[in-house]
Amino acid sequence: MTEQAHSEMCGNGENRYATGEDFLKMFDEDMNGLYQLSFLLTGDHHKAERCFVAGLEDCVKDSRVFRECVRTWAKRVIVKNAIRELHPRGGHSNSSPHAPIIFSPNRQLSGPSGHFDADAVSGLADFERFVFVLCVLEHCRERECAVLLDCSESEVREARTQAIEQLANFRSGSSNRYEDRERGGRAQALKA
Repeated sequence: MTEQAHSEMCGNGENRYATGEDFLKMFDEDMNGLYQLSFLLTGDHHKAERCFVAGLEDCVKDSRVFRECVRTWAKRVIVKNAIRELHPRGGHSNSSPHAPIIFSPNRQLSGPSGHFDADAVSGLADFERFVFVLCVLEHCRERECAVLLDCSESEVREARTQAIEQLANFRSGSSNRYEDRERGGRAQALKA
């Protein structure tokens, strides 16, 4: 690449890297999408808030990434914080920690609103939920997911299959389960 082409693509050295302000702006503009990622990974609003806030703090504090990678980096940091928070683990690990982790850039999660019920996703076991969110919703490759979760690719495939089966079963009986839960909740409220 010529020096001129590099300058045009990356700008001058001053504007090449993201600043704390770039991350603050992106977190503000995409707060719902990033929080949704955090919530779907953790399955709990309090843990999701902690991971989201820690992700913002980590990004603003250590923002030596290219400007065009701000959203991708923010997702990565949120995922890392969620993993530290919950420690989801499959079986035995045989993966290499040196594979690059790539998240879908500049893409909002399609999330449960389109195809999956948030309660159903949050009801998955931690490991299956992480695999489902990373592989299915975030389009992470099996290898990348295995490295992140410190497990084998076959464990990722098995967990993804289990998660999809559980969600399919939830969908086929979701109205009955949801209605039963709602009725039970209303009955408890009336007793109180």
